[in-house]
Amino acid sequence: MKILIQNGRVMDPATGRDALADIAIAAGRIIAIGNVAPDFQPNRTIDASGCVVAPGLVDLAVRLREPGQEHAGMLESEMAAAVAGGVTSLVCPPDTEPVLDEPGLVDMLKFRAEKLHQSRVFPLGALTRGLKGEVLTEMAELTESGCIGFGQAEVPILNTQVLQRALQYAATFGYTVWLRPQDAWLGKGVAASGPLATRLGLSGVPASAETIALHTLFELMRGVKGPGPGARVHLCRISSAAGLALVRQAKAEGLPVTCDVSVHNLHLTDVDIGYYDSRLRLQPPVRQQRDRDALRAGLADGTIDALVSDHNPVDSDAKTLPFAEAEPGATAVELLLGLACRWAQQEGLGLMQALAVLTEGPQRVLGASLGTLQASVGRLAVGGVADLVVFDPNASHRVRAEALRSQGKHTPFDGHELPVTVRATLVAGQVAHTSSPAHA
Repeated sequence: MKILIQNGRVMDPATGRDALADIAIAAGRIIAIGNVAPDFQPNRTIDASGCVVAPGLVDLAVRLREPGQEHAGMLESEMAAAVAGGVTSLVCPPDTEPVLDEPGLVDMLKFRAEKLHQSRVFPLGALTRGLKGEVLTEMAELTESGCIGFGQAEVPILNTQVLQRALQYAATFGYTVWLRPQDAWLGKGVAASGPLATRLGLSGVPASAETIALHTLFELMRGVKGPGPGARVHLCRISSAAGLALVRQAKAEGLPVTCDVSVHNLHLTDVDIGYYDSRLRLQPPVRQQRDRDALRAGLADGTIDALVSDHNPVDSDAKTLPFAEAEPGATAVELLLGLACRWAQQEGLGLMQALAVLTEGPQRVLGASLGTLQASVGRLAVGGVADLVVFDPNASHRVRAEALRSQGKHTPFDGHELPVTVRATLVAGQVAHTSSPAHA
């Protein structure tokens, strides 16, 4: 399939490109950006007039609900949701049922995903068997099966000696450990500690649940030696101003650490829980305004490397319960681009910076784990794979939960106005999603 994308504003944070240009695609790869050969004969032409053509988005936190939790989402539905949001590459946490701690399970997931010809799926392997925090998995075998790193999803490791050994092993072999910093005991509440949680009678999660875990992790990282700078750690979904300050210090010190923030913590506060709105039952919980403001500034100044959807579809039976009993999670992958652009608008930042935290930043986090795709994912490069999103930066739309493609229909952003609309998503040179009548 040969495709020509015409008249679009091509924006690529990785190179700083921002200009009107045509893009020619053949055999799944970009063969020209501007200066398209006059004898190029496309099978399909996409008119991108008035639209931005950007690298496909990279989302570092998307639960696909397979294997084992198909009642909340199917691979087909969640992958369709991803491409509808312009996400062409996604990282899948290991807390499936069964847990991704065996190469055969990873092979099966990747095989199922590749057959759909939609987003690229990069699985995280379990750091410990069954996520029980006791015995390390066979990381080398899981890496051979396609795991790009190792994590514990929402399950903290109680035994710090196990965590130390995991970091030592990862440092020795160049693996990245993905952890959400949360103390196992302090993190058992359902809402952020504060006046609102007290007034509503909800058990609280103090910011110290995050900072204690970060202090422990950074101290262990300082003591771990490897052939390189040490164990690379990616911190998933930082949620507090105090936690962010510790990350900033660790980066200044030179520790090999990256981090992300979820769209929920970037836009919402505990006040939005209102009268026990279970759509706001999230992990980590949304915190006070000072925390949200700090996270927004940290994303703007580069302390936070990436913005993630933290897509976690939950079925109605598990969500329409009293707040403390409801299953945490929300549908968000389709909303990622719009929420990034809304953040940029509200902070007085340009569209390029909104795209950077969804493309260049996540690609930098993944780094060498992408293998041969490192030069292509999250950027537009001649000769690179043709993963692109075409969106209208001036076509706002209102979120309607029932219209979401995800099997999970619960989102705290239901009814919110988002400033952009995705028109087309291409993965490996194939049109995986389109919503524009302008396509020929």
